[in-house]
Amino acid sequence: MTEDFPAFALSEEQQALREAVRALADDKIAPRAAEVDRTAEFPWDVYEALVKADFHAVHIPDAYGGAGADAIATAIVIEEVARACASSSLIPAVNKLGTVPLMLAAPASLKERYLPPVARGDAMFSYALSEPEAGSDAAAMRTRAVSDGDSYVLNGVKRWITNAGVSKFYTVMAATDPSAGANGISAFVVEDSDDGFSFGAPEHKLGIKGSPTRELYFDNCAIPADRLIGAEGEGFKIALRTLDHTRITIAAQALGIAQGALDYALGYVKERRQFGRPVADFQGLQFMLADMAMRLEAARQLTYAAAAKSERAMAGEHVEDLTFFSSACKCLASDVAMAVTTDAVQLLGGYGYVSDYPVERMMRDAKITQIYEGTNQIQRMVMARQLLK
Repeated sequence: MTEDFPAFALSEEQQALREAVRALADDKIAPRAAEVDRTAEFPWDVYEALVKADFHAVHIPDAYGGAGADAIATAIVIEEVARACASSSLIPAVNKLGTVPLMLAAPASLKERYLPPVARGDAMFSYALSEPEAGSDAAAMRTRAVSDGDSYVLNGVKRWITNAGVSKFYTVMAATDPSAGANGISAFVVEDSDDGFSFGAPEHKLGIKGSPTRELYFDNCAIPADRLIGAEGEGFKIALRTLDHTRITIAAQALGIAQGALDYALGYVKERRQFGRPVADFQGLQFMLADMAMRLEAARQLTYAAAAKSERAMAGEHVEDLTFFSSACKCLASDVAMAVTTDAVQLLGGYGYVSDYPVERMMRDAKITQIYEGTNQIQRMVMARQLLK
């Protein structure tokens, strides 16, 4: 069916989109990637280039001033940016992560207030679920939101928040009824200027260094009650529904990182000579390259299939196997990215191990894709539950 956007036959428009993003990435993003990694500074120039090209938040519907890209097109954008710079790919990815809760469950007034600024590039949107004692067990969160007349007062800490400090808006999960467990969690929009809201110091990380990761602190942070996303007690369900859509963006990021490493390794082995001939002539290396490309393409097909299901679900269709496909593509693509980047380092030998060559950065960047938005151990649990229920 054409509405499934079969991955084996991407439309001409989607192919053209890939070419456009790749051209921008090669011109504006790739030359900055090593410096962004070295300085661990957010690449505002890259953000501005993405905004100018309308690639910073392509998923936002045109009704709110966005490009209205479908889920496969969004994945392509993230994939192609990640091929050049994983840190930069978190701009479109996290903008989607932060805004999907609104798109799924917020009243029209909230969407009209917060989606257009993101579509224009005036603001970014982050997502705050994890806490120091609530990572994989997100329902164990301790951040509280107490109703107080026409406002809610938030107290607590969020950890591992991507693009914290550079985003203006945050989707924050907090317990409004701690006695109800997962059914007592609600979702809110918090703005960076809200009194009682502040940030921790940036984390020093293995990879994705150009995307700041910081804690969020809420100290009697009062926000208007009309910033509640959905109804009280629906926050955890909204969070899980959001991840069904956004784990696909992490898969896309992983694909891009792996593709960048494979492309660089291919160029290297054609040029590098040992024993009087290019090392690409040696069958052992050829087998490595074949396996890298085969696994990468398998992960890509699964990711696009999951994205097609995500698009149907966002349009209101009940897609029974979206959760399975979302977890499966995130798990497979990130495992493939780790394997492909590790093999790329091996193919370059000693050169692969030094920062003069990009594959060591790509290997470091790939690791986080196996961890965030649910570790791959959690993904396997999710898939097993879907199979067994």
